[in-house]
Amino acid sequence: MPIDAAAALAAAPRTGRIAWEAKDVQLYHLGIGAGVPATDPRELRYTLESRLHVLPSFATVAGAGAPGVIAGLSMPGVDVDLARVLHGGQSLRVHRPIPVRGTATATSRITAVYDKVTAAVLVLRTDVADEEGPLWTGEARIFVRGEGGWGGERGPSGRADAPAGEPGAVVERRVREDQALLYRLSGDLNPLHADPGFAARAGFDRPVLHGLCTYGITLKAVVDTLLDGDVTRVRDYTARFAGVAYPGETLRVRMWEEAGERKPGERKSGQRKSGQRKSGQRKSGERRAGSGGRGCGACGRGARRCRARGLVRVVVSAVERGDVPVLDGTVVRRR
Repeated sequence: MPIDAAAALAAAPRTGRIAWEAKDVQLYHLGIGAGVPATDPRELRYTLESRLHVLPSFATVAGAGAPGVIAGLSMPGVDVDLARVLHGGQSLRVHRPIPVRGTATATSRITAVYDKVTAAVLVLRTDVADEEGPLWTGEARIFVRGEGGWGGERGPSGRADAPAGEPGAVVERRVREDQALLYRLSGDLNPLHADPGFAARAGFDRPVLHGLCTYGITLKAVVDTLLDGDVTRVRDYTARFAGVAYPGETLRVRMWEEAGERKPGERKSGQRKSGQRKSGQRKSGERRAGSGGRGCGACGRGARRCRARGLVRVVVSAVERGDVPVLDGTVVRRR
């Protein structure tokens, strides 16, 4: 059997050093469509080294090594045809803001192998830390067609119900014709995204956009639309790849905000302790307009319900193909 679940799960973790510079971050941002309009101050945060900040999804390409899907196929117990492989989903937890340049240690291992009867799903976890401690934890779900049926655990269902009600925000992002060619320069050289012959062998009419490119485009849309462009507010980001996108298409990104819970007495990051006031701050008993008295200053909700600390549910579809799903089960959790 090409996938030996026992061998894959028993294999020792792989550890290696990764490093990145500002130009790697800039190239990644350009690869997910940043920089349009080129002189927009909001876009310059992604493209100009003097103002640069790092979108957390850069973690999926940091070090310019093999992406999660390719790395997973090189693990012990896994020997499959790349043309049968799809990226099923990606999760990311950011422990602290990713620096513009850095060196870190990445440790990867297969943590689960699921039997979907007609396919297998591998879960590859990667933990990354530098000298100051953990930076991020990523988890790639690798879907291998034709490799199921050995009687193993089926694992959780990947399907998700659509959020209820109308979205709070909707934006559209045009994908360049050469977007996949640009994105692959960040390290994912899978020919599925560039070679028409290979794409045809994999069952597609033409090369498809990298799932992780769509993943980055989507996170940037959420950060720019709902988080005031503040990349440090992203805590977790999970997406299921429900379908493919093609270069040249338009992605419709629909977003639903949900409030989160704040523990009694908990302060949001950077909030002063009781009794501390900066110059001009209102005295005790004064209320910010719309704050509801003891609510969170970031969102005006009550102390127990805080939209700033909540989450955003996202659905992404391809406009030109009748809004066929591209990403679902997608959640961005905020700090």
